[in-house]
Amino acid sequence: MKGVQYLVDESGKKTAIVLKLNGHEEAIEEFLEDVYGHEKIKGRYGEPTMSKEDFIKGLRDDGLL
Repeated sequence: MKGVQYLVDESGKKTAIVLKLNGHEEAIEEFLEDVYGHEKIKGRYGEPTMSKEDFIKGLRDDGLL
């Protein structure tokens, strides 16, 4: 891919990527934020959930609604 460089370790395994910005800073930043968000979501997999009704009740109980 044009404008992309990979950094590799001693064994040749790709460990990082370098992208030329060429005016695409905003799109790259948004992409990286999305990747970060997906990683955070994956890290929370399996946590307990609550119903919408319970969530709203908790907000009301705390005086936030």
